[in-house]
Amino acid sequence: MTEVRPTTAASAPLWERDQELAVVARAVDDLCADRMTSGTLLVFRGEAGLGKTALLAETRRIAEARGCTVWSARGGETLRSVPFNVVRQLLQPALVPMLPEEAREYLGDWYGIAGPALGIAEPGEGHADPQGVCDGLVAAVRRLATRDWPLVLLIDDAHWADQETLRWLAAFTERLDDLPVLVVVARRPGEIAGESARLLEAVAAAGRPATVLSALTPDAVAGLTRAALGAHADAPFCREVWAVTGGNPYETVELLAKVRDSELLPAESSAAELRDLNRSARGGGLVARLEQLGIDATRFAWAAAILGDAITVDLVSRLATMQREDAVRCAELLKNARILTAPDPAAGPARDGALEFVHPLIATAVYNSIPDALRRAMHGIAAEFVTDLGLGAAAASRHLLQVHPDDDEELVDQLREAAREHLAVGAPDAARRCLERALEEPPLPEVRARVLFELGCATLLTAPAKTIGHLRQALALPGLGEDVRVDAVVRLSQALLHNDQLEEAVRTVETEAARLPHGPARLRLQAVQFMWEGIHAGEAPTPGRSERLAQLARTCTGRDNSERALLILRGFDAMSRGENAEEVVEVCDRALVNGRLAPGLGWTDTQWGLELPMMLASAYAYTDRLDRAEALFTGALRAYESAGWSGGHLALAHAYVGLGHRRRGRLREAEESLREALRLAERVGRGLPLYWSATCNLVDTLLARGHVEEAWSIAEQYGFAPPYPSTIVLPDPRSLRGRLLLAVGRTKDGINELEAAEKAAGARGHHNPVMVPWAADLARALATEDPARAARLAADARTRAERFGTDTAIGEALRCAAALETGRRAVDLAAQAVTYLAASPAQYEHAAARIEYGILARSCGADGLAARATQALETVRGLSGVS
Repeated sequence: MTEVRPTTAASAPLWERDQELAVVARAVDDLCADRMTSGTLLVFRGEAGLGKTALLAETRRIAEARGCTVWSARGGETLRSVPFNVVRQLLQPALVPMLPEEAREYLGDWYGIAGPALGIAEPGEGHADPQGVCDGLVAAVRRLATRDWPLVLLIDDAHWADQETLRWLAAFTERLDDLPVLVVVARRPGEIAGESARLLEAVAAAGRPATVLSALTPDAVAGLTRAALGAHADAPFCREVWAVTGGNPYETVELLAKVRDSELLPAESSAAELRDLNRSARGGGLVARLEQLGIDATRFAWAAAILGDAITVDLVSRLATMQREDAVRCAELLKNARILTAPDPAAGPARDGALEFVHPLIATAVYNSIPDALRRAMHGIAAEFVTDLGLGAAAASRHLLQVHPDDDEELVDQLREAAREHLAVGAPDAARRCLERALEEPPLPEVRARVLFELGCATLLTAPAKTIGHLRQALALPGLGEDVRVDAVVRLSQALLHNDQLEEAVRTVETEAARLPHGPARLRLQAVQFMWEGIHAGEAPTPGRSERLAQLARTCTGRDNSERALLILRGFDAMSRGENAEEVVEVCDRALVNGRLAPGLGWTDTQWGLELPMMLASAYAYTDRLDRAEALFTGALRAYESAGWSGGHLALAHAYVGLGHRRRGRLREAEESLREALRLAERVGRGLPLYWSATCNLVDTLLARGHVEEAWSIAEQYGFAPPYPSTIVLPDPRSLRGRLLLAVGRTKDGINELEAAEKAAGARGHHNPVMVPWAADLARALATEDPARAARLAADARTRAERFGTDTAIGEALRCAAALETGRRAVDLAAQAVTYLAASPAQYEHAAARIEYGILARSCGADGLAARATQALETVRGLSGVS
């Protein structure tokens, strides 16, 4: 391929980049050809100085020449602790000019979720869900991309992007299939580790393989040398330039500038001097060169390195404590020395006096040259005037993190406030850094426990194991106060639960409750203890638990949330044990306020968590009060969507909406909700209870639809098999696993699984035949092999169903009994099943019972009843979507 080389040294980074630029040009052409085209991601990877920034600048020029809108942003080595820094750079130019009303209308429901992270809206109260904020940012960019097509997004130095931006970028680039946008990312290899490295790899995996930039060849360096110094530069000199710089475009340009400044003859006789000149252009040589410019210029450069971004002459002069005229003079000196430069006008309008470092390598070298004590002090001064500008504690926190610990009570307060601001916009990792730094100060002894408590709350969802340590330390110290101490104990138990230490969670609240006198605080902890015990799926419950819970609940009127919590727990426990459904509903109703969840017990309230309302809704669902259950399930969905909670909470809400559809017999709608729940649960992580809930209910729904092979495939794909989780999953996974094994023809395995379900349910005292439906399936499976045992199982199931008293439970028990009988007795039982299920909300089971009734009737010669069975079959087909 014939290469068209640039004619000046200024374009050195683009030498030998024809192939990369051709890829860019094709991607821009594809983008501009059709607004219905799929998006494209290009990743350029290369060591420092290989021309990544120049390649992105040329991408901008190509795209703008084709009429594209171009937005750009850049990571910064000293700015990685600033959450949403890079995505804000990218989007604020498009959003800030809008009036708040315009931005609110344009972003719709996402305004209040993504707006605070982008700095265009005030955050709400409480903590924002990081996953919800990420989804909101994805939605915001998708809307803007549709408005501003053709749109090109450029992200330079992505290896230095903040973690929150990288999380958004990974999610956004994963969804480019239906969005016409070109995303171009430049990064160095290596540089980072941990979660940021994982996210960067996820970004790279979303597009075509990354293009790795190579160093310039000797021929290219020779051409570049002669373009800069003249055609008389001889071959040995040019070869030595290449050898000294390794073909690095940036180092080559800097070295040639040094040659020109020193008036060195570009001939073989001077080649030996090139290595010394090259050393002066970087690292220690650069620092020495900076010092030669004088102390004022050095102070100016140091202050600029501390600021990192938004560098202006005025800001630097304040930080460096120098007169403005001196600052202007220093800025000129540093520009002439190719240390600082004015921003590229092509990247957009810049503030008056704006500056930036010529290259990130220079910025790093200058920053690292500042004496440690002075660097920390300058960060402290920078934090002060950021605060004085009214930008808030979060904006100052990147400087506060670097200040030397010095028992500064005010600094601790600022870091705690910064942590609260970070949590409000969905940046818990940034909050964690601030609180960890506050502990290093250290805080006053009476404040330390509060800081540890706040740190534990900040890491609850992201690092439960660390949360446990923080909260245990907080509880071992004085200074929390009773209310906060109870909150800390509850949070500690939640962290233990998330860390699969349920028994320890129970012991923790039990021990603290025993320490307290009778009153609201003790009652709250007792309720939490009962809650964790209630969702524990271990072999046996705590002895006497149900009796103690029933006794406590009898004295509760629902006057406060502790009493309401106990009523909910009693209702769920009674439902699980198969006690009288009417009494269960009466207890649950006492926990409501005017038929609604009480303030403080709502879906997004953090004091009690989501477990209580889920238990309440489940108790209604399995007592045939599906109208109340579905109102609660859909309320959860609306609450989480409007709050931007799109992680585990939203996944669980979709799973329970699916459960409601399944109980109603709306099988297609159930499958749709459950697949969405499973998609969201995948993002949170496998093995969690919410993951099991989605999988278990989806398998149940697919079996009901007759999609046996698909149900088995889902079970295999998502690990729906032992070992089962330590928390309760509804419906019982062992029972559903047994049903699945029977459906695929593994009868012996299915019987074994159902017998294991029988044993586990008996040990737990769970006798609700709808929630733990092992008995009917086991009786049918044993009908031929052991008819006597099958009959006993069916009779016991009927007794339990009648004790429970719901139409669904009794109707299902009668269906099982009819399946084990023959002749007129079978027909009579089937008729009774139809009658009960007709009065229940279980449309699918009712239709199935009618089919079975008709088949039995036909076998007895009742053709009219058989015709009704045909009608029932059509109903089942409509419910299940089977043609």
